[in-house]
Amino acid sequence: MRVLALDHGLARVGAAISDPSGTLARPLAAIGPQPAEAAALAHSEGAERVLVGLPVDLNGNEGEQARVARAYADRLAELIEAPVETADERFTTRLAERSAREGASAEQDSLAAAHLLESWLATRDREAPGG
Repeated sequence: MRVLALDHGLARVGAAISDPSGTLARPLAAIGPQPAEAAALAHSEGAERVLVGLPVDLNGNEGEQARVARAYADRLAELIEAPVETADERFTTRLAERSAREGASAEQDSLAAAHLLESWLATRDREAPGG
C-alpha cells in the first residue's frame, strides 16, 4: 500500500511517500499549503492512504497547531478518495534535523514527513497479526 505522509505547515507542506510494499519512506519535494496541492500529489503518487502529522506536546495535548492540522486533514479528505488520517508527529522535527546534519539532502519538512511515515509504518507492522 502506498502511503503519503504530510508535515503540514502554514508556508509549505513536507511530503514523503512509501514504496508500494509499504516498507520504505522516500522524501518528496515540499508543496504549498493548500489542500488541493496535497490532493494533486496524492493522485500523482498513487497514494492509497494519506497521513497528516498532528503536532501534540510531550503529554499528548493538542493546541492551536493541532486544530489547524486537523482542519487541513478534513479538507483534504473531501478532495480525495483515499482515507486521510492524522498521526502523532512528536520528535519528527528533531529527527529531521539530525538526518540533515548526517547528510540527508531533502528539505527538512519532507525529512520530517519521512520520519512520520517510517514511524507509522513500523507501528502498523507491530500491530498487524503475526507482526
